[in-house]
Amino acid sequence: MSKTRRDKRRTHYKATAPAVAVDPATGQPFLSHRAYEFEGNTYFKGRIIATKKAKETK
Repeated sequence: MSKTRRDKRRTHYKATAPAVAVDPATGQPFLSHRAYEFEGNTYFKGRIIATKKAKETK
């Protein structure tokens, strides 16, 4: 297969922008189907799934 023919086939592969959604609870943009952190809390599907504990000072 020639370089030209190979490269013609590969021209159809293009990078696409990631799907970004906005969480209705916080209003923050995030990648779809992914958990994200906001103000020390981890959110997934509009719900808090983990909270960051406050650091104790001595």
